[in-house]
Amino acid sequence: MAEHFDVLIIGAGLSGIGAAWRLQRERPGTTYAILEARSAIGGTWDLFRYPGVRSDSDMFTLSYPFRPWRGEKSMAPGDAIREYIRETAQDGGIMPHIRFDTKVLTAAWADGHWTVTTSQGVLTCRFLYACAGYYDYAQGYQPDFPGLDDFRGTHLHPQFWPEDFDYAGKRVIVIGSGATAVTLVPAMATTAGHVTMLQRSPTYMTVLPERDPVADRLRRWLPSRAAHKVVRAKNILLSQGFYQLARRRPERVKALLRRFALHHLDDPAYLDEHFTPAYQPWDQRLCVVPSGDLFQAIKGGRASVVTAHIDRFVPEGIRLADGRVLEADVVVSATGLSLLAIGGVQLTVDGTPVEPGRTVAYRGVMLSGVPNFAYCIGYTNASWTLRADLSHRYVCRLLAYMDKHRYTTATPQEKPGPRRPLLDLTSGYVQRALDSFPRQGDRDPWTVRQNYLLDVLTTPRADVRRDMTFSRTPAPAPALEEIR
Repeated sequence: MAEHFDVLIIGAGLSGIGAAWRLQRERPGTTYAILEARSAIGGTWDLFRYPGVRSDSDMFTLSYPFRPWRGEKSMAPGDAIREYIRETAQDGGIMPHIRFDTKVLTAAWADGHWTVTTSQGVLTCRFLYACAGYYDYAQGYQPDFPGLDDFRGTHLHPQFWPEDFDYAGKRVIVIGSGATAVTLVPAMATTAGHVTMLQRSPTYMTVLPERDPVADRLRRWLPSRAAHKVVRAKNILLSQGFYQLARRRPERVKALLRRFALHHLDDPAYLDEHFTPAYQPWDQRLCVVPSGDLFQAIKGGRASVVTAHIDRFVPEGIRLADGRVLEADVVVSATGLSLLAIGGVQLTVDGTPVEPGRTVAYRGVMLSGVPNFAYCIGYTNASWTLRADLSHRYVCRLLAYMDKHRYTTATPQEKPGPRRPLLDLTSGYVQRALDSFPRQGDRDPWTVRQNYLLDVLTTPRADVRRDMTFSRTPAPAPALEEIR
């Protein structure tokens, strides 16, 4: 007989560990397991190992609200984030609940429970919570470059960086201008012969300090938990205020971003050519340049930017559309990520396959017509964890309501109305995957707001009954309250 749990959580990354912590605290006695496809904790922060990998959100908002960030850097390196997640799981007693090397393949809802088929066998649960993020871990986005096989050098994708790869003294081209490229270029420039960032079009950059001076001072005066709360609140207000300003006064924000960049680069012509996008700020996610490291690498001659279209790869490097040839020993395709809804798990409800792209997001947490299922997705304009923690708390509230009223099933029921994409960015990696992700409606609770300040006030008080159908359908597997 399959092992049964109250809740199964998919993924042992930042979201999954946060979900388990909330579940233990707010639903003591709940039986649960975390199913992790990889052999280590950390999710995204275990997967990505390229040079300089770091957060592009400040750690005071990316970290958990219940566990203060004590690291020195506000923009932390990947290994520090991975260790932070591991310590949270260890100290919270979560590690024994994690089943590593257990990839979830399918989940079938029938008779009031989920039957979850994994690479290690079959489990059942009353509630399934997908905390696997939205990156495709098996593959990154790789354009079909003509002539790639002719290139005599080494071609890499950041998602699959070889351990101990030596690029010292080599000529490197990094294709792309997003967060990965902006991280790679200054990191590789410290030892490479020269690094060229080859971009098709510019991206908005914002310069932030690697260390938060306010946090440093407050930590000297206040206990760590109090200091963390103050800095977290300060960063939330600043980031949300800056986003709203960008959407309402884009020309003013363009001028501010230009001023920040000029302070470090001091070359108006170079800035106009390579760092002045055609789109408005926050149509795509802003790239963070910690302490201006990218601009410093360019200014010091260790790195450069070329804005042009690729014609094809040639044996010695890349030929551009204008005929120029950029010579390289190493080419890194920082061309973006592939998104994957619900970790690629194939869902069925009473034998009918669930196509996520045909569902509508309920409070940004559940799917229309899918019972006892939630998924975790972060903000596009703020730290992932801010929305993730609100989602965890909502799931706990829903389970508490079901338990109190002896309900076994909760299913969001959409009412007819306009639909629009779930994610509101024009970035290529988002646009390529929109059809495979849930849609959103035009009214509460079917909208997914990109406003943490509003969500943090309303989500904890949201009516779990609204547009939700509950039932007490008897089932062969024990009900939530019966197994406690």
